[in-house]
This record gives sequence, C-alpha cells and structure tokens, in this order.
Amino acid sequence: MTCPVCSGPMKSAFEAQVLGKYLARYEVCAGCGFLRAHEPHWLDEAYSQAIAVADTGLLKRNFSLAAKVAGALYWALDERGQGPYLDVAGGFGILTRLLRDMGFNFFWADKYCANLLAQGFEYRSELGACHAVTAMEVLEHLTDPLAFINDALLNSGAQTLLFSTELYEGSPPDPAAWWYYSLGTGQHIGFFQRRTLEVLGRRLGLHLTSANGLHVLSKAVVSERRLALATGRLASLWGPRWIGRQLGSKTMSDHNALLRGLA
Repeated sequence: MTCPVCSGPMKSAFEAQVLGKYLARYEVCAGCGFLRAHEPHWLDEAYSQAIAVADTGLLKRNFSLAAKVAGALYWALDERGQGPYLDVAGGFGILTRLLRDMGFNFFWADKYCANLLAQGFEYRSELGACHAVTAMEVLEHLTDPLAFINDALLNSGAQTLLFSTELYEGSPPDPAAWWYYSLGTGQHIGFFQRRTLEVLGRRLGLHLTSANGLHVLSKAVVSERRLALATGRLASLWGPRWIGRQLGSKTMSDHNALLRGLA
C-alpha cells in the first residue's frame, strides 16, 4: 500500500458499498492526503458506458467550467486564443466546442469516449506543442494521477495543465455524507486535498495555483489573485461573451471549414 503521489505508506480509512453490491476498501496517505479505493476491481463494469447515466450535471458543469477556463486562460495566463490547446479526456467534446465558440483554438482527445460535438477538431501531433492542456473532472477517475499528468503534458508539449476536481480537508469525509465519492456509479476512485496537488506539482516541477474549483499546474508561477478574479462569479457571468467578442468566435468558421471538408 504505497501512495502513487508521494510514495509514502497508506492506511485503511473506511469501507463502503460501490455500485450497490461491492464492498470497497478505501485507504489514505498520511503524508500527502491522497485518498483512494483499494484495488477497484469493478471499473470495467462501472465504465460499461464512458459517461455515467446518472451524470445529470454534465451540461451544467461544462458550461460553468468553460467560463472558468476561458477566464483563466485569457486573464490569468494571458492567452489570446491562438493556441493550440488540448482538452484531454474530453468526453463528448462539449468543452472543446464551447471554448472554440469563445475563440480559443481548442482540440479534443479521449481514448475511451466518442467525440460527438467536436468532430474534425481531434488533436494530432502535427498541430505542434500546446499552450495548455485541460483535464476537467478526470483526476478522480485515475489510479495513478502523477503518471496521467506527466503523460498529458509530455504528449502535448504543454507546460500548463488546468483541471478540476473536488477537494476535501482534514480526515476523509464520511461516505454517507460526501456525494463526490459517487459510490453509485463506481467511477470516482481517487480524492485529493490541496496538499496532495502541491506534492503532485513538486514531483513534476510545476507550481500549483487554485481558485474557485479550478486548479492550475504550470512551469510558470500563476497569480492566485488573478486566477480568483478571472474565475469568480462575476467574470463567469459576463466573461465568455466579452472574451468571444475579443477573440472572435470560431462557430461559423468551423461550420464552413467542416462543410468544405464534406464537399
């Protein structure tokens, strides 16, 4: 029982029922706070569909995250849309499409899910190194988050990762009281504290900045104050429309490009 984040020892935390039938044991690292399901043998069953049927918050979450990512890129990271950028583990392509609609040159990749909404904008190495990579609601699905982040940055040539995952503080939350365990779907198997993310960053030579549920690991130091302002409630309300006017939405240019490809 060695922690995949800091290589420290892990100890048993609690047991809980997953998928309504499997008794799962969870263990936690005293060193960095990483909490995980021990040997999650049910994953093939949990991923019989890449996106869980019970994920009713999928669209709402993507709209919210798109606004935060756009604000973070434009105001906190001084990115002006040319990219390229990559949404890794991009699911149905919702986030890629929304960010392209705001003017960011985003591309999609996912080994396990069909690209429904960003077809024609799959990432390929000929596009060159990415300015940044996003991984929204991904890390909690992984057995080895360190390897995932390292591979995502290495394969894209990026030096910045923007990602989301719910954090916990103190002792592991009661499984009856924290919805983020997602015990009914069985897809969430790893959970983080802020210090866990800080350790991940140090091991990869990256700086952590975190605000309003959006986390950034980057070679460059990102201002936490700027990130908080760029991803706050007011910025998220008016930011996407303003940024879209500044950058120029790709909605119609993508439409025309796809029509030319079909002709």
